[in-house]
Amino acid sequence: MAKIWSLLILIFTTMTMMTGCDSKLAVLDPKGPQAATQAHDILLSIYIMSFIVIVVFGFLVYMLIKYRASKQREDYEPPHIEGSAVVEAICVGIPVLIVIYLSIVSVQSNYKVEATPQGYEDKAPLIIYASSSNWKWHFSYPEEGIETVNYLYIPTDRALEFKLYSYGPITSFWIPQLGGQKYAMSDMVTTLHLAADVPGEYMGRNANFNGRGFAENTFHVQAMSEAEFAEWIKEVKETAEPLTEETFEALLAPGHVGQETFTGTHLEFSPAPEGENSGHDHGGKDSADHSQPTLHH
Repeated sequence: MAKIWSLLILIFTTMTMMTGCDSKLAVLDPKGPQAATQAHDILLSIYIMSFIVIVVFGFLVYMLIKYRASKQREDYEPPHIEGSAVVEAICVGIPVLIVIYLSIVSVQSNYKVEATPQGYEDKAPLIIYASSSNWKWHFSYPEEGIETVNYLYIPTDRALEFKLYSYGPITSFWIPQLGGQKYAMSDMVTTLHLAADVPGEYMGRNANFNGRGFAENTFHVQAMSEAEFAEWIKEVKETAEPLTEETFEALLAPGHVGQETFTGTHLEFSPAPEGENSGHDHGGKDSADHSQPTLHH
């Protein structure tokens, strides 16, 4: 019995100390609608599982105390107990209801995060082609005519539509405070919808192991107002060097580089692959059309 109480005290102490930490998990500190939806689901699951664990441990303690071993006379025979349909229905029914509820929540959330963020439907999204190579991230802004390496500038209060693909092994594009991860592959383009509500600096990374340089396969994200974003675009066009095919080929070689900025994009001479684009058309005509930059005038 003393061991059980010691274990419970240890669990309670650990939980108390963890609640006193100032730092937050990035996925539980959302800065956009997609991330907020996912954080809500994570916390909901934690609360439900915590309640289940507490109830189960409560019953465990009760059973250990009530039916603990005791000295009985030698001719003692335990009473005959038959199963209870009510108890069995509760033991089976409650887990089934919990699974059904979480399944409904998960399906609804999945549709939300796979679509344009709520509240941003009336404005054209900013389209960014995010491609990976060993071990770098290349961000192409086709409408703005610029490209960055290993850093990403985005406006707040505007939907973001990322077109993801890879020039090497499969990677996973992930900005924890803005939304969930999605894979980038070499023979297709996948689409990820995000948005940032709050200006600030965020961490982005590859969430899928892709070799020895995986740990440093990260990128910096800066969210700013649309006016500041427009000013940055103007500055890049005035100061950055043009991206040539030779420069881009050199960037694709395995290795690490710092943050770089160019005018023009590699889409002009190395377009995104024609293939499945966040659907299942497997390289059809519509897929080929969508995999090219869309320019709005």
